[in-house]
Amino acid sequence: MQDINEMRDRLIHEFVEKHMEKLFYFCLRKTDNSAEAEDLTQDIALNIITALENGTVPNAFSAWVWKIAYNRYSAWAADKHRRIASVTGSDVNDYEVRDARPGVLDEMIHTEQMALLRRELAFIKSIYRNIVVAYYIDDRSIHDIAASMSLSESAVEQRLFRARKILKEGMDMAREFGKMSYKPENLEFQINGLPGSNGEPLCYLSKALDKNILLAAYRTPSTAEELAMEIGVALPYMEEELDVLVNSTLLIKRNNRYETNFYIFSASAQERVYSRYREIAPELTEKLIEICTVRNDWLDKNCPDWRFGNQPKEDMRWSDIMSALDDINQQAVSEANRDVKFNCIVNLGSWGHTPRPNNGEWDVIGFEDCEDAPTGINQFGCVRSPDDRNLKEILFRHYTYYNQTLSYREGENLLKIVDGKPEEAEKSVVDGLVKKGFLIQNGDKLIPTFCVIRKEKADSLPEDVRLKLRELKDAAIKQVVPLYRFVVDCISSEIPSFIPNKEYQVRSAAAGILWEHGVIAEAAMKNGYLKMPQEEARIKVLGATLTV
Repeated sequence: MQDINEMRDRLIHEFVEKHMEKLFYFCLRKTDNSAEAEDLTQDIALNIITALENGTVPNAFSAWVWKIAYNRYSAWAADKHRRIASVTGSDVNDYEVRDARPGVLDEMIHTEQMALLRRELAFIKSIYRNIVVAYYIDDRSIHDIAASMSLSESAVEQRLFRARKILKEGMDMAREFGKMSYKPENLEFQINGLPGSNGEPLCYLSKALDKNILLAAYRTPSTAEELAMEIGVALPYMEEELDVLVNSTLLIKRNNRYETNFYIFSASAQERVYSRYREIAPELTEKLIEICTVRNDWLDKNCPDWRFGNQPKEDMRWSDIMSALDDINQQAVSEANRDVKFNCIVNLGSWGHTPRPNNGEWDVIGFEDCEDAPTGINQFGCVRSPDDRNLKEILFRHYTYYNQTLSYREGENLLKIVDGKPEEAEKSVVDGLVKKGFLIQNGDKLIPTFCVIRKEKADSLPEDVRLKLRELKDAAIKQVVPLYRFVVDCISSEIPSFIPNKEYQVRSAAAGILWEHGVIAEAAMKNGYLKMPQEEARIKVLGATLTV
């Protein structure tokens, strides 16, 4: 089998190298028309390569090639005679056609014909490509093709005729691929909500191809052919990827054009937002620190066991300040949107996000690469699939630079350890938690390496402390509301008109951007309130809390 394949490849190479040019001049002599000569050359080449790929091994290769050339020319001439009754039908007397004009190759052939043909087969629509492949490559009859595709024979013939015309036009075209074909761009994503049962949408947002499709379709709604050219991917692969992205609701197909179905935050808009955010960050960070200090000092003095865990207090500050920021952001967004009336019905699920396929409920924001962007801090819980949606809530939160998080099952076992019931925990799960660094073994005891908060005690603040905290929070909210409105304006100024539910989408995206914790982390580290540990084990659980 290997010998046959090697023989086939050698003959194809010999045909391309030694016969293609002569075939073209043979066709040019017979047709006296360069366009018709190219069309006939293409037809002959397809027949020869098809026969070789189907296993034909001719004894006299050169004679066999010219026999096919003569037969295809005769068929072409007969067809032309039927159509225009003006074909001479002259015989082929000399197959070895010699070119008497020096330099004509440079004028007539700009690149090797078969490479062009293969290129064009990759960029025609599937309704034409499938018929061309069936007829020329699979050597099927018009009747069989029509039956298998539920088309009339005349429809197949018309499409085949149209496909040949498109192929010829494409071979004459100097195609220019888009910039993304040689310099792909990158996107980062913020995903909020509950993933689908197959891990959507993250499973579609890690590949460079998908990122560039989404970015190109966001900048300009495009057909599949246009996207294939922009990104430099053959149309069959592009069509398959587009179907996946449409089914996942990341793309919308409208009037044969594909549109990205979420907001992508441009680099220039990010620069404006992060510049404004960093202007208020030092003062806002001071207020957040004061909020954490007032609460923690009272609890440490009056309820010293309100939290525990084998984590240094300076590491616990990470979750303290991030939780305080989320609380302020949530109240600021509610305040800013209090009088906003959305001019459409927004379909939201029980988690406050858009229902998606496979029981998912999520929203996504894209971010172009931006040098001014802060280092991203992810926030995770321990609900990772639709199956966990209706289970009892586990109040686990993790603000982390890592993508490491916990499953619901791991959360359940953590609760058993914390509740003093290690005998009820699953050993394999506990071993995994130890390996991830969320538990350590101390003698015969398992101890959490992060902050565990006793909710009842944490909520036992007296009225005077609550009033003080309310005053500090109101001051912080007054700073964040203008920032939120500024983000809304930045998004509104550049959001594409095709994004549905514009007002709601804009404000949801703006709220999501406030949940980028990196700017405050920068300010708090500069302030000295936060410090980055040196030990890898401490970094892994930084920002993790479990409330019981």
